[in-house]
Amino acid sequence: MSEDSRYLCTSCYGGTVPLERWKLGYSTCLPCGQTKAMQRKFTVAPINKSNYMMFTDVEDLKHLNPKRTT
Repeated sequence: MSEDSRYLCTSCYGGTVPLERWKLGYSTCLPCGQTKAMQRKFTVAPINKSNYMMFTDVEDLKHLNPKRTT
């Protein structure tokens, strides 16, 4: 296996993944990674005196701040 073929994007097989990104565990090129990130339908937020929770609705996130004015 050649050095260049080891770091090919596993999504489009046309782009190359930078070595530093590959070492972090990412196997997609930056444009494919951005596309994949934009498809995400949830976010993770820390809860006060608790653990992290996954939210799929933005309105739920807005209700987490007890000191909000509106």
